[in-house]
Amino acid sequence: MKSRLAAVAATFTLLVFAGAIAASPASADPVPGSPNKFYASCAVDLLGVPVGCLETDEVHATHICQYVMTGFGLGLDCIQR
Repeated sequence: MKSRLAAVAATFTLLVFAGAIAASPASADPVPGSPNKFYASCAVDLLGVPVGCLETDEVHATHICQYVMTGFGLGLDCIQR
């Protein structure tokens, strides 16, 4: 059972990172004073971790995000507004 949960968690993590790679901050509003950060609208899972982030304008944003390098490749680092 634990191995199934680990497999599901790993698959979910890969999907989140794939979504992060597919996103392009060029269409999102940049955060003033921070050229690497952009506004995003993110769903939040039960643990409060942002998932399923989409670029958006400042008015509709729930988070401020930036791309970061992780051990798994390119990922998103987001903070709630």
